[in-house]
Amino acid sequence: MCLTACMRTSEIFDLLRDGRARTRSELARESGLARSSVALHIDTLMSVGYVAPVGDAASTGGRRASLFALNPSARLVVGVDVGATHVIVELADLGGTGIAASRAELDVAEGPEAVLGWIAEAVRSLVAQQQRSLDDVVAVGIGLPGPVEHATGRPISPPIMPGWHRFDVAEWLRERLGCPVLVDNDVNIMALGEQRTAWPDTEDLVLVKVATGIGAGIISGGRLQRGARGTAGDLGHVRVPGSTAPCRCGNEGCLEAVAAGPAIAARLRELGVHATSTGEVVALAAQGSLEAAQVLRDAGRAIGEVLAMVVNLVNPSVIVVGGRLAGAANELHAGISEVVYRRSLPLATEHLRIAASETKGDAGVRGAVVLAIEHALSPDVLDAELLALSRPDQPVVMR
Repeated sequence: MCLTACMRTSEIFDLLRDGRARTRSELARESGLARSSVALHIDTLMSVGYVAPVGDAASTGGRRASLFALNPSARLVVGVDVGATHVIVELADLGGTGIAASRAELDVAEGPEAVLGWIAEAVRSLVAQQQRSLDDVVAVGIGLPGPVEHATGRPISPPIMPGWHRFDVAEWLRERLGCPVLVDNDVNIMALGEQRTAWPDTEDLVLVKVATGIGAGIISGGRLQRGARGTAGDLGHVRVPGSTAPCRCGNEGCLEAVAAGPAIAARLRELGVHATSTGEVVALAAQGSLEAAQVLRDAGRAIGEVLAMVVNLVNPSVIVVGGRLAGAANELHAGISEVVYRRSLPLATEHLRIAASETKGDAGVRGAVVLAIEHALSPDVLDAELLALSRPDQPVVMR
């Protein structure tokens, strides 16, 4: 099979990725290819398992035409969500449906080899439980709780991840699992997970994670926006007007130093309320603490000041608030909404929705699965795989 034929095959497959079954005639009409060519490409995709027949179309008077669709079980992908004190690994099919998962309470500060070693072993175990081969895993997506250089997938000076600076996460796991590994920061994969799961028809969405730190994942025009080096959405170090609070980054007045979990807990202690962690802040809010409600609303206003600038710059139709502090949604959201709707342009907020995360703690691992699928089923990757299968005696770089 020549490269041109492989490219045509991947074009047909791209049409079937939406999960809707189609006949050869429908595929010919949508692709502009001859029906005979479509039949050959379908045969190729069926031979490698990516496409399967799923019944017949309704009769139009003659012989019923066969329907073809993506075969989700053809390959496996893995999504990994690494948090400050936990790791979740999920095995999924090509349709994004979770098959099995494993979770561990593991401190990211234990270092890359300890955390990644557990991940590699968890993947092997989950695959073996499904009586599948590790060769069936075509990609791994992983989100890390710190800045990640997009081009290399390496964490860069992550404040809560000692020993991880410039560690080659992708290569370390690839050597042990034998497939490509895609690495991003946790907020970006949360945005992907939230958008695909809860807002599939929304192309312009901003997810704000409010926890120990504050960050945002920005989806614009249906695509995740990472910026030149992968730092787009780092709202935690945007200065809040009028604030001089010292930040761990060395600057003053950063949003994180004013409105993240530790800053809120510190403010409550100043008011005589015992709070040492983000979890305790959420618990106080749930118990109806007036002090917690007021401090959370003030934090929401500070976040709203920064988000108003984001709304004016990227014009999202939805802002999703996630992270640990989203558990104190009422007061936090009230403060955010108050300022965003007051400080943003009227046209930008006319149809703007501000909502709590619907995926809760699953947003990260869901997004990591999406990251893996988008790579594994991309035209370039599929072309390389088909070309390699057609030329077994020639070295071709796959995936």
